[in-house]
Amino acid sequence: MILHFQNARLIDPEAQAVEESTLTIRDGRIDAVGTDAPEGAEVIDCGGKYLAPGLIDWGVKIGEPGERHKESFRSAGLAAAAGGVTTVIARPDTMPPIDTPESLEFVTRRAADAPVNIHHMASLTRAREGSEMVEMSFLQDAGAVAFTDGVRVVSDTRLMSRCMTYARGLGALIVGHPQEPMLSKGAAATSGKFASLYGLPSVSPMAEVMGLDRDLALVAMTGTRYHADQITVAASLPALKRAREAGLDVTAGVSIHHLTLNEFDVGDYRTFFRFTPPLRAEDDRLAMVEAVADGVIDVIASFHTPQDEESKRLPFAEAAPGAVGLQTLLPAAMRLYHSGGLSLPQLWRAMSLNPAKRLGLEAGRLGTGAPADLVLFDPNAPFVLDRFTLLSKSKNTPFDGARMQGRVLGTWVAGTRVHGEAA
Repeated sequence: MILHFQNARLIDPEAQAVEESTLTIRDGRIDAVGTDAPEGAEVIDCGGKYLAPGLIDWGVKIGEPGERHKESFRSAGLAAAAGGVTTVIARPDTMPPIDTPESLEFVTRRAADAPVNIHHMASLTRAREGSEMVEMSFLQDAGAVAFTDGVRVVSDTRLMSRCMTYARGLGALIVGHPQEPMLSKGAAATSGKFASLYGLPSVSPMAEVMGLDRDLALVAMTGTRYHADQITVAASLPALKRAREAGLDVTAGVSIHHLTLNEFDVGDYRTFFRFTPPLRAEDDRLAMVEAVADGVIDVIASFHTPQDEESKRLPFAEAAPGAVGLQTLLPAAMRLYHSGGLSLPQLWRAMSLNPAKRLGLEAGRLGTGAPADLVLFDPNAPFVLDRFTLLSKSKNTPFDGARMQGRVLGTWVAGTRVHGEAA
């Protein structure tokens, strides 16, 4: 099958450019850019809208096994397609966790229900308990793209160093959650006047700095490949820069919620704004935006964390943390574009190209031969978000009722339309 997109504005994250051009797909891959429509091609007129590589959302929680009532592979896939996400990198914090080749093979089979690509991270320690390393080699052979215990920090530094040493021998990627676990335990807000005024249990930003410093010291000792999943405070950036300058194989990410919201959004204790780590000060938010623009932070992700109504209808400090984000990642990112904080190529570098490069995936590019995983969108289309229109089973979004811009018009995976008029 041949598809030809014309009258499109192509976002090329490799060239960091936007260009009015055409794009041709043949047999699920990009065949040509800037050429006329080949004979027999199905022509799609983009109407001057933007065509870009599909988003790669790194760190998505899916409730299979154990919490399918919160999110299934099918519902997550539909939400991803509607949000322009063509590749999902799933977390292993399921019930039970993905910590054996057998459990990884199970979720790999179940992921066939989804209309988008799904790759899996595996646990770093058995049952995510931080006491025994998983069979990393077998899990890597079974398809694990990285290893992480998620928000559970491996507090045993000796065990963490052993995991890193073993991972280095395999060339495996370890994903860490930079937090000092005892300081951050039970925290629902960032320490300061606001948290004190609202009477919320809080944590100092230094907990993130301490956790990051420890992990980077272990990286320097072991030489492993390392990715910090969420950097959220300005005080963490100097250590990250020093690690890069020292030649360590280190990358970092940030959530779209920490780029677009701050601690004051907690407002009337609405638990949809309860996150781990908690929302930060506005100065930190602005520093994160600048760090993405400068390339100090490599990846933007939604950290999609579905929670049911019972988990959220609790006092703020007791509510389950996290928010759904697969379907809102792109329109939330448009807030950064319209405010002038980040350009479209910079956004797509962080939301598509860099995740693909770090995880060794072919996607995230518009070059000839790349997979035809694409999103067509209008960055200016306004709408008011109604959480009950989201395709995720859970509806816990902080953007409920918010005025947003950026509507996905079509999504293609390997050249097949999975969202839009013909999907």
